[in-house]
Amino acid sequence: MTRKVLILAAAGGSLMLLLGAFGFQHLGGMPPCKLCLWQRWPHAAAVLIGVLALALPGRGLPLIGAAAALTTAGIGLYHAGVEYGWWPGPSTCTSGPIGGLSPQELMDQIMAAPLVRCDDIPWQMLGLSMAGWNALASILLAMLWVMAARRGS
Repeated sequence: MTRKVLILAAAGGSLMLLLGAFGFQHLGGMPPCKLCLWQRWPHAAAVLIGVLALALPGRGLPLIGAAAALTTAGIGLYHAGVEYGWWPGPSTCTSGPIGGLSPQELMDQIMAAPLVRCDDIPWQMLGLSMAGWNALASILLAMLWVMAARRGS
């Protein structure tokens, strides 16, 4: 594959993942949690990097595209671990202990809680959540970016 085709595939893959996320949100009625939103930003950056990389020669932009893909893959792996209970997530989007709280403190915690929790799995396929699928797809996209970088200009 040529550098151009690899860049189009990598940036197009990020665009498709973004469109899929927006589809789940707006058509499927699944609002994103904080970690879901964090995973979208590197994909948006990868799309922009792809546009620039098509116009400019060199290896730098494809390597930055790979970094963007690996960033969202890392966030996706972290998010999947939070969903599966392997480690705690951010206190602003996961459930916390309620023991030892006064009724007023409990009410304050409830009122301050976000609408969408990061430790809930709203959808999964073949045992993987959306965050897990994003991580896998993003690793593959990073490989495409690296291949494009190796093709040079």
